[in-house]
Amino acid sequence: MVAFTLPQNSKVQQGKVHAMPAGTNIRSFKIYRWNPEDGKNPQVDTYHVNMDECGPMVLDALIKIKNEQDATLTFRRSCREGICGSCAMNIDGTNTLACLKSCHDVKGDVRIYPLPHLPVVKDLVPDLTRFYAQHRSIEPWLKTITPMPQAEWKQSIEERALLDGLYECILCACCSTSCPSYWWNGDRYLGPAVLLQAYRWLIDSRDEATGERLDNLEDPFRLYRCHTIMNCAKACPKGLSPAKAIAEIKKMMVERRA
Repeated sequence: MVAFTLPQNSKVQQGKVHAMPAGTNIRSFKIYRWNPEDGKNPQVDTYHVNMDECGPMVLDALIKIKNEQDATLTFRRSCREGICGSCAMNIDGTNTLACLKSCHDVKGDVRIYPLPHLPVVKDLVPDLTRFYAQHRSIEPWLKTITPMPQAEWKQSIEERALLDGLYECILCACCSTSCPSYWWNGDRYLGPAVLLQAYRWLIDSRDEATGERLDNLEDPFRLYRCHTIMNCAKACPKGLSPAKAIAEIKKMMVERRA
């Protein structure tokens, strides 16, 4: 009989339970820990935070834990305003931004893991090397053959409005790492975030490489692994719909064959 089990060195172990602080408004945070340098299995450490002395967001708690309880805790963060996408992680079973996720929205212990189905660099830091390489592969910049204008490339108000719901993407990878198709075919399927970015340039009225861009996406895996599961739209912390953008790209593929 075939036994489907995780490799022994990848099984998550029970970690350290840190001391309980004084106070009455105490929340428990169970945080995934893994250090590639110590050779140990990943573990889940438990920390306790007095929320009367902490900001309301999960990122506030993480910073407090790192500053006051465990300086070895590793995570990414930058703007704290939901703009940079650095603090993307899995909180309470959902991919989101720690700076936008309120502790009040989580019932019971706050469970924090790195974004799923990506190699882990350390603790809550995933390796996004492939994700960024895929983004670069769609050439996310204006491509033109018309001589450069003296002032700027002009757009009408209506043409500019077509970019709404696309340009706001912050490349946090919450949507791509929520997508089962990306889990299984991440080496070939571009994923919802990158395809949303691709569509943003496909419909930009100033861009003159539409055919070239569609040729680049015409592949059984790069585009067509999307099965409209809609996990991407549910996970996006900016409220965008990568699934809709992917559907529009598929529509453009059909129309140019007609």
